[in-house]
Amino acid sequence: MSGSLPCDLSRVSPALSQIESIPCKICGDKSSGIHYGVITCEGCKGFFRRSQQGAVSYSCPRQKSCLIDRTSRNRCQHCRLQKCLAVGMSRDAVKFGRMSKKQRDSLFAEVQRHRQQQQQEKPAEEPEEGQDPAPGEAEPLTPSYALSTNGLTELPDDLGGYVNGHATDEVKADSAIGGFYLDIQPSPDQSGLDMDGIKLEPVCDLSPESALDPYCCYSSGDTSPTDAMSELEHLSVNICKSHMETCQYLREELEPSKWQTVLHTDLETYQKKSQEEMWQVCAVKVTEAVQYVVEFAKRIDGFMELCQNDQIVLLKAGSLEVVFVRMCRAYDFQNNTVYFDSKYASPEVFKSLGCDDLISSVFEFAKSMSSLQLTEDEIGLFSAFVLMSSDRSWLQEKSRVEKLQQRIQMALQNLLQKNQREEGVLAKLICKVSTVRALCSRHMEKLSAFRALHPDTVHTRFPPLYKELFGSDFEQHRQALQTKKKSTEMSLTRFSLRLITIATVSQSTSTSLTALRTSL
Repeated sequence: MSGSLPCDLSRVSPALSQIESIPCKICGDKSSGIHYGVITCEGCKGFFRRSQQGAVSYSCPRQKSCLIDRTSRNRCQHCRLQKCLAVGMSRDAVKFGRMSKKQRDSLFAEVQRHRQQQQQEKPAEEPEEGQDPAPGEAEPLTPSYALSTNGLTELPDDLGGYVNGHATDEVKADSAIGGFYLDIQPSPDQSGLDMDGIKLEPVCDLSPESALDPYCCYSSGDTSPTDAMSELEHLSVNICKSHMETCQYLREELEPSKWQTVLHTDLETYQKKSQEEMWQVCAVKVTEAVQYVVEFAKRIDGFMELCQNDQIVLLKAGSLEVVFVRMCRAYDFQNNTVYFDSKYASPEVFKSLGCDDLISSVFEFAKSMSSLQLTEDEIGLFSAFVLMSSDRSWLQEKSRVEKLQQRIQMALQNLLQKNQREEGVLAKLICKVSTVRALCSRHMEKLSAFRALHPDTVHTRFPPLYKELFGSDFEQHRQALQTKKKSTEMSLTRFSLRLITIATVSQSTSTSLTALRTSL
């Protein structure tokens, strides 16, 4: 049975023309319908399809911020693909669900808005009707959906009858009466894209234009929609609970402390510390925060089933990123301070570190995260998404990590929709990933410079976990993976034992974390 029904263009043309009045969400060219969950032109549809058909790896020769429009879309494949993913184009195998009245009204309102703009403004340059897409990207027009002649506003709420990627007879009957169905586009078997940024492979559409219900996606033909969504709910509850149980500070503990800021006398005390002393203080604080992140990771369903190498890779690469993400909980937007050493501290407190640019960037990131006003559950799921990044180098079972990250992303998307967050929140969060990675890279640069000046301080005074997370031991292991030196593999084993045994999961873990909070 076919995954999509034959489409009578004469029957659907009124509704199709309404959709086509909205420009392509990627490049702004004339759209041809909803493709891979997003309103796009034929060129961008074809580009996205080709990007998913092989082990493609694009790179940007500039700053990964290229403008993508109708004239420049072919200049940078990396930025074009990132924009496709950011607005919600999905390579998921199956999509089904229903379009709510709110979603229909939103889409119809956008159609009307664009029509009014077209009437009020005469475009300076308008492509002729039937103009071909950009060279090398033309494809036959394949309508991605069927609509009744009643148009968008008459679409039924329910869309049922999709099983394992095929339309059932009930759906066919409904469409004949005046229903609608989405194109079911099977994705090619693909291990994933190795991108420079975060691996973005949304299973649910991320775009506000998506006509799918939040509970509309499943990735396995052997799993029923009900069971798949039940699994997602379970994962979401598990991650949110794990987040709350492993937060270094509870929000009810932080709120009263906002009145306790670092006074002028305290500020002088911090600024009089030597660079070595201040680095040591911060190294201890970071290590304490990392311990909670390690425990958080170990409580996430699926993490402990990963091989030990991949657990270490994910924790080493992502633990500080999660610390920075969690910092927004302890950031006071009103006076630009962050909770540090039992008081709220301004950037001036960290002056003696000798890295003002890094501190300024950290505070700016905390401010931007805080401005999103995320709930605890949203912070927890985003933290898990950041931590389980499947694009980390040296993963041995990348596909398992990839599947786990995809499920977390689906859970995060569902939660944002359930919380009725404004459009674009998920896209903003995804953009934060590259920002927090840049922060961590800058931290490594500053640490390397400090270690060159004060090697004895790092060796004798820094916490062992901090040295192992951000030291050179793991870099030696990465080189050993290429030369297969067993001595360095033993070094990884020692590192593994230290990191994985931190805050061991047991019945007494909650008690130990409470005691640790109290002692800090």
